[in-house]
Amino acid sequence: VQLQASGGGLVQAGGSLRLSCATSGRTVSSCGMGWFRQAPGKEHEFVSAISWIGGTYYADSVKGRFTISRDNAKNTVYLQMNSLKPEDTAVYYCAATRSYYSGNYFHRNEYDSWGQGTQVTVSS
Repeated sequence: VQLQASGGGLVQAGGSLRLSCATSGRTVSSCGMGWFRQAPGKEHEFVSAISWIGGTYYADSVKGRFTISRDNAKNTVYLQMNSLKPEDTAVYYCAATRSYYSGNYFHRNEYDSWGQGTQVTVSS
């Protein structure tokens, strides 16, 4: 399974970015897909996930601002990030669970494949 995250960049506070996670070797409609982030000096943090049946999950810190979605035809998952804040600055990683996974999408140990990360920097 290969995951390719892209779409990061530098944006001012209040701005928007859309991250993409192009996937090969496993269909996004048959596995859970998640986004995590890691800021300098901090632990990996759950951001959002979408289950294989389409359920969505968000960290409290991003609810109402971020939206996760997927395009089955492109086998790609997206994270639309609006109203960005400086505290959203981090490297963002996408990850995939095994096929037809049903469990706790909030824990990074539940994911068996990871992308390389894309940097998001929000200036104040």
